[in-house]
Amino acid sequence: MKYKLLLLFLASGLIFSCSKDDDNNDTEAVENSIVGEWQMTELQINNETASDNAKFGKQILDVLTERECFILTFNFEADLSVTAENSADYLTINATASGLDIPCPDQSDTSASTYTYDGSVLTTIDENGETLTVDVTINGDTMTVDATDLGIDNFNDEGQLIFKKK
Repeated sequence: MKYKLLLLFLASGLIFSCSKDDDNNDTEAVENSIVGEWQMTELQINNETASDNAKFGKQILDVLTERECFILTFNFEADLSVTAENSADYLTINATASGLDIPCPDQSDTSASTYTYDGSVLTTIDENGETLTVDVTINGDTMTVDATDLGIDNFNDEGQLIFKKK
């Protein structure tokens, strides 16, 4: 009888410890899904209801992405640090007879922050102690962020910013 009780406790311990390990692995997988370099590639908007600024921002981003010029890149590290490289302030836009001429900026601003990510909410704290919280959806190598949450000129009126993992 003692032998059967000992086996029962041992089996119970193994079942519960395996269950906890799986939960930890799932949590780690969610947290690690954001680790890597993410490049802004698209602004998704509703063309029927979007403002002119949102439409113009989408057009700018489409032209730049087609040329493989990425004006906003986030690099999330496993140590919960993130570096942002933003060249939006250095855009020059020229209207020509054949459309927009938007050269890829050769300057950018770089900032470092720390972050937390729980699978749906990303919170960053910059070097000045300012906190930014945004809803994030990650599906494979695609990250979707509400454009209004980031406050980037020409891309913050409305819509969803799409980032691709490099």
